[in-house]
Amino acid sequence: MSTHTFILNGKRVTVDVDDNLRLLWVLRDVLDVTGPKYGCGINVCKACTSHFNGKAFNPCSVKVKDVGPDDEITTIEGLPDTVGKDLHPMQEAWLEYDVAQCGYCQPGQIMAAVAKVKQARAAGHEISDSDLDEIRNICRCGTYNRIREAIKAGAAHM
Repeated sequence: MSTHTFILNGKRVTVDVDDNLRLLWVLRDVLDVTGPKYGCGINVCKACTSHFNGKAFNPCSVKVKDVGPDDEITTIEGLPDTVGKDLHPMQEAWLEYDVAQCGYCQPGQIMAAVAKVKQARAAGHEISDSDLDEIRNICRCGTYNRIREAIKAGAAHM
């Protein structure tokens, strides 16, 4: 076992786990942060999408040894704190557009959407359909049209 320290949802945390343990299991099983969902464990479904230093990533594909003490991990639980409100504007849009059916993929969808909006703005433009086409999160219920509309609405308030 080794000690690993990083910033999780704005707070420094330390865990004593095997270096090769995937970060998703550290979050869910050790730190009891269950927003990132386990779907496939091989970086395909993206149900676990969270932010690593502000960019979308999938903790199922990252070993805890690859996270440094100054790295910031943000999960859906910490997303509202990034705007100082009870809900992030993207979460509010999700509710307004009644996106979720089963809801399992939604934390990952929202985290991917927020990162994509920030990426588009950093590139000097607002979110476009071609940007939305780059989001690869899987929704088994098929609410993709509502997801796209909610992303556009959420982006308008970010």
